[in-house]
Amino acid sequence: GYSQFPTPGMEVLVDDEELTLGSASAICAAGLARLGNAVTFAGKIGNDPWGDFCLGALNRFGIDASMVRRDGSLRTGLTVSITNSRDRALVTHLGAISAFSLADLDISRLAEFDHVHVSSFFFQEALRPDCPALFQAAHRAGITTSLDTGYDPSEQWDGNLRETLLHTDVFFPNEVELCAIGGRDTPEEALRALQTGRTMVIGKLGAAGCIAMDGGLDGGEIIRVRAFPVSPVDTTGAGDSFNAGFLHSWLRKQPLAECLTYAAACGAISTLALGGTGNQPTTQQVKEFIDGSDRH
Repeated sequence: GYSQFPTPGMEVLVDDEELTLGSASAICAAGLARLGNAVTFAGKIGNDPWGDFCLGALNRFGIDASMVRRDGSLRTGLTVSITNSRDRALVTHLGAISAFSLADLDISRLAEFDHVHVSSFFFQEALRPDCPALFQAAHRAGITTSLDTGYDPSEQWDGNLRETLLHTDVFFPNEVELCAIGGRDTPEEALRALQTGRTMVIGKLGAAGCIAMDGGLDGGEIIRVRAFPVSPVDTTGAGDSFNAGFLHSWLRKQPLAECLTYAAACGAISTLALGGTGNQPTTQQVKEFIDGSDRH
């Protein structure tokens, strides 16, 4: 809640502050756990107070952190999110995030799970080259995969992303990412361009709702689900809560339109408090929210 955005040489006061669990992957994991799913988180942190905070937060959400690695030579990443009800600006030190690699992951454990989700593809500098191998190993173990690239600071939208998508079951780009990666001017055109092979593309369009291709991976009609009307407090992590809602419903083999509606509800509810994990819903809260929405 800032009155004006800070510029070099000045100080700006804000209305409130919150220290909360961050990273797109962790926010998605927390959202899935809040919905009642058994979740294991894999990642890397430093031996520092921020790492202690992250582990404590994962434990409070009931997330299994046994696959989180600590490295005393690294610092845990930190993001400053300067936010208001309309948008936010992020300043990030990646820290240990960029050092997490396939070697830090016990591939033999994949068969224990139903699904593997990777976020922040372009920040995962050590993991990114091996993402295709990770997803192929997941499929060999009989589990599904999903990917949320996040924004590419270099705006190259490459780094073996195309090869990774060949082994991705569900892809979650937002509008900017969708058009950039799909090489098209509109989300609908980009969706059709990217919906190939095994990959189902879910376009997150913010206030315009979300879109996906109905009729399977061989084509069909684009369906659109409108956004739920809310007065957001903080939009940080809303897309990751959306991902959690979609995966929760999709893994239970619900119809695509219902998966999109559930995801949109989870994303909307998450914006009603500070921090990406501050207001993630339970299944009962999602039901009440959807039932009480003026969309019905």
